[in-house]
Parts: sequence; C-alpha cells; structure tokens
Amino acid sequence: MLITSIGQGLLWAPLVIGVFITFRILDIPDLTTEGSFPLGAAVTVHAMIQGQSALMATIAGCVAGCLAGWVTGILDTKLHMPSLLAGILTMTGLYSMNMHIMGKSNVPLLSQKVLMDRLPMSWTLDGQTIGIGLIVTGVVMVVLIWLFKTRLGLSLMATGNNAAMSSANGIHTDRMVIIGYMVSNGCIALSGALIAQSNGYADIGMGIGTIVIGLASVLVGEIFLRGRQIWLRLSAMVLGAIIYRYLLTVAMGLGFPVDDLKILSAGILVIVICLPLIRNKYRTRQQLKRYLKQIGVEQNENKSISSLKRPASTEGLLSRDTK
Repeated sequence: MLITSIGQGLLWAPLVIGVFITFRILDIPDLTTEGSFPLGAAVTVHAMIQGQSALMATIAGCVAGCLAGWVTGILDTKLHMPSLLAGILTMTGLYSMNMHIMGKSNVPLLSQKVLMDRLPMSWTLDGQTIGIGLIVTGVVMVVLIWLFKTRLGLSLMATGNNAAMSSANGIHTDRMVIIGYMVSNGCIALSGALIAQSNGYADIGMGIGTIVIGLASVLVGEIFLRGRQIWLRLSAMVLGAIIYRYLLTVAMGLGFPVDDLKILSAGILVIVICLPLIRNKYRTRQQLKRYLKQIGVEQNENKSISSLKRPASTEGLLSRDTK
C-alpha cells in the first residue's frame, strides 16, 4: 500500500508543484489546472498512437500545457480579466480541444510502450512507477531550483510578493505572470501525461477535481515540511503528494467506494485548511494563559514584597520613637 502510494504520489508531484507555483509563488488561484491536466494526457496518448516515442510524446504534452498557460496569462495580463475568470475560460475551451485531439471521450493505449517500459522488465510495476516518478520529478525539481536562482526566477518570486513594487523596480510583471502560468501548467500537463501512461488511457474527465487534489497536497506538504529555501518547499510538495495519495489509499482500503474519492479529496482539503486555524487559535490561547499567569505571579510577588517591607519600616519607626 505504501509503495503504491509513493509511486502514484511521485507521478502526481509535478501537478502539485505546478499548483504551488501559481498558488504560492504568484498568489493566483488558477483553474486552468482542470483543463491542462487532461490536455497533457490527450496530447501524449495521441502522439504515441501516431507512432511517436513515449519520451517525445511526454515532452509534447508538457509543451501543450505551457501553451495553455500562455493563453490564460494573456487573458489575465493583456485583456485584464480576473485570474479566476481567465482560468475558467481556458479550462472550458480546453474541454473541446481535448475532445478534438482524442476524437472520443476515452482513448486507450494498447500496444504502445510507455515510459515505464524503458526500465528493466524484472522490476515490479510499482518499482517501475517509482523509478520513472523519481527521474521525472527529480528533473523538474532540479530545473526549477536552478530557475528560481536566476534573475528570471527571482523576478518571478518578487512579482508574486509585491507586483507594484516589482514594477517600480523595472520588472515586467505581466511577462513574469505569463511565464509563471506557462511553467505551472507545463508541470501540470506533464503530470497528466505520466498518469495517462500509468493508467493506460486518456479520459476527457480525468481533470475533474485536480485543483482540489493539488491544493490539498500543497497544504499537506506545508504542514509536514516547512522552510524558506526553494528546494525545501519543492520537497514539501513532493512529500504532500505522497501523503495525500497514501490517505486516499487508506480510505479505499477501509471500504470507501471509488466514486467517493472526490468527496474524500474535498474532505481532506477542508481538514488541512482548518488544522492551521485551529492550531493558531490554540497557540494564541496558550500564549494568553501564559501571559496572564506571568502577570498574576508578578502581582503576587509585589504583594509579598510589600507585605515584607511594611513591618520592617514600622519596626524602624517604633525603634526611633523609643530612642
């Protein structure tokens, strides 16, 4: 169960990283996720059926996701649409585009060799999945760590932190936002391509609820692993994806039907959102209790000190009077 969750979590990790880029780095709620995820799967499966290798088809799916992010970025920055509406429009348009690419709602992979088949056949299916997941996720993390150390990456993070100040310092914020959309949806489409090869098919509805999966994994990762370094934050996203898949696997092992996975995803998201709020309230109450306790102790100490000083001063006055 744990090995399977690790393998599936590594395949979903690029999606979580993509959601992290828009949700945390750019501070933008991007709903293009639910369109770019099946887009990557559709392009990859279609290219493999046409005779392309699994590697080239996966790269094509990633590039298609970048183009989808570019469309959302143009709608957001150049046409000045709200980011939420821009993502919804792109997601809606991608539904029809995915149907045109696949030709039907579900396209299976029959005799085509997927990326997992490039590993030794002596490995188990879970071993092959973990191997490909480690390779692809590792490459994505290395590229992004390098990117965020460059001037372009620093400008991207500065735009997400304070767009007005970044623009005043000469950063083309619109360009940075578009690049952020493209990198994010490229990673998301890459995850869709990997999931399609793991499942053996591409489906038009496989993107439904992916934004919830991504957000829940981001928040779970931030709960278990915190830090300011970019490599640590990206590692938290990978860990969050694995833990999230493990929670779903445990739920299915307890007897929950597959149809309830979306409800479980929403429930996990609610829990991980409420946990920090409850934890902060608890910490605030504990700090308040400590503060009140310290004040009470100081008051008691002042009373005890004053009670000791008064008899001493009285004795002094009386002794002087007696003299």
